[in-house]
Amino acid sequence: MFTSVVAPVQHVLARSVFALALLASLTSVAAHASPAQAQPMSADVVDTAVAAGNFTTLATALNAAGLVDTLKGPGPFTVFAPTDEAFANLPAGTLESLLGNPDQLRAVLTYHVVAGQVMAADVMALHSATTVQGEDVAISASDSAVRINQATVTAADIMASNGIIHVVDAVLLPPSMAAQAQPAPSAAADIIDTAVGAGDFTTLATALNAAGLVDTLKGPGPFTVFAPTDAAFAKLPAGTLDALLSNPDMLRAVLTYHVIPGSVSAADVSQLQQAATVAGEDVMIHAAGGMVTINDAMVTTPDIATSNGIIHVIDSVLLPPSLAAHAAAE
Repeated sequence: MFTSVVAPVQHVLARSVFALALLASLTSVAAHASPAQAQPMSADVVDTAVAAGNFTTLATALNAAGLVDTLKGPGPFTVFAPTDEAFANLPAGTLESLLGNPDQLRAVLTYHVVAGQVMAADVMALHSATTVQGEDVAISASDSAVRINQATVTAADIMASNGIIHVVDAVLLPPSMAAQAQPAPSAAADIIDTAVGAGDFTTLATALNAAGLVDTLKGPGPFTVFAPTDAAFAKLPAGTLDALLSNPDMLRAVLTYHVIPGSVSAADVSQLQQAATVAGEDVMIHAAGGMVTINDAMVTTPDIATSNGIIHVIDSVLLPPSLAAHAAAE
């Protein structure tokens, strides 16, 4: 049964080699990734995005916010441009709400703009950058991707006459706005009930039940849980989740690798370089530019308080080093 899990993990390791080569050539992506990159240098940031065809929502939002003339000005500007698909992935009603509130919409859109022309090579050398909106975006570069907050850069160095565009796959929300939008959890809800109530952890709840860990995580604790979302589980190679669900011992090892004894806040986590998990193996911790990564997973929402501990939401499933090492040896 372990072989059925190892094969997908091997696939992940193989893909990381390819991703490293991709990242090394990130600054030349503009020649191939988007029709906008073929635009003449006389096209400004706005016209370049409009011509690409996959930034219709962004163009609509810029117009509604009264920012078109600004971004057609001399600049230069560096724009992290969300695609139409990125806007479509916002929670239901979010875009409509923003379009109906020009001040808030301007805050969100200017949070995607950095003054000056910052090439991909320069972006990768930074940990953060101050936006026109006034708050910082966090920048992290790994073997597989460059991220701006929780968004991944999918195309870089798209040149325009008054700046440069880097395409991102998610809409960036200013930290002040994200904090306001985060609902306050019920003090009476434990880790399991809090996760189930959030609606984004169906797969995690299913896995905890299959591994017989529900009663444990409803116990007194306290526990600190790095909780992968449904989208994080969906990123696993095909067959990995099914193999884990059919092997309770291995599933427990993976899930308890996401749990640290005690209640450890984001401020405490960011001061650590590693932490021992309930599984008995350490997770590696890296903090930079206001963002924290656990192994290769980014913390997207920290400090969700519960009655028996704390949850930090992450965007990838963590695999114990022993499992990855075994996979590499196969």
